[in-house]
Amino acid sequence: METAASTQALKRMPRRAGVLMPVSIYEFRSSVGEIAARGSTDMFKTALVQSGQFRVVERARLSEGVVREKQLNASGLTTGKSAVEVLTAAKYIFEGSITEASASQTQRSGAVRVAGLEFGGSSNQDMLGIDVRVVDVATGDIVDVVTVRKSVTSDSTSVSGIGNLLGTMLGRKGKVRDTTFVPDVQLQQQRKESLDVALRAAIDQAVV
Repeated sequence: METAASTQALKRMPRRAGVLMPVSIYEFRSSVGEIAARGSTDMFKTALVQSGQFRVVERARLSEGVVREKQLNASGLTTGKSAVEVLTAAKYIFEGSITEASASQTQRSGAVRVAGLEFGGSSNQDMLGIDVRVVDVATGDIVDVVTVRKSVTSDSTSVSGIGNLLGTMLGRKGKVRDTTFVPDVQLQQQRKESLDVALRAAIDQAVV
């Protein structure tokens, strides 16, 4: 079960009644050398289906499945008449591309030190942008363009000098005269949003 907010927004869209508009996408490209398109074409098709607004027809991997099945049927190896049935024509083709990738667009860091104990933290925000064009198959006209930008965040927190603080407190109380051997403790935590998760969220929003 996909619980991402962007996917839930897709599923909450009102279902269209009647015959749905047939659409397809051949390839989702990347115009940014640092980021590969990876499985973005499949992500986009998934989002189109989950939205319930379109009749999605396969084109990107047509020769890997549908055409092979038609060939098997034409050779008499399978039952039915799939070989002579024509494919559904797409009315619109979506052309998607990753067009922006701004690294470290926003950076923040800070630290507080008290009696040898130090708390530190930092945050970083990258930006990912995609463009989706809607092309009329009959005329080749670009009838609409959708642009979505999605931030990719990462943050870290650290705590150090716990041993220094402990040694200082014990030393002041007279319990420990030599704090040289008081063990120190350092804790660090990092969290970074997946680039693939950010890309899927941007694609979901583009479909919405």
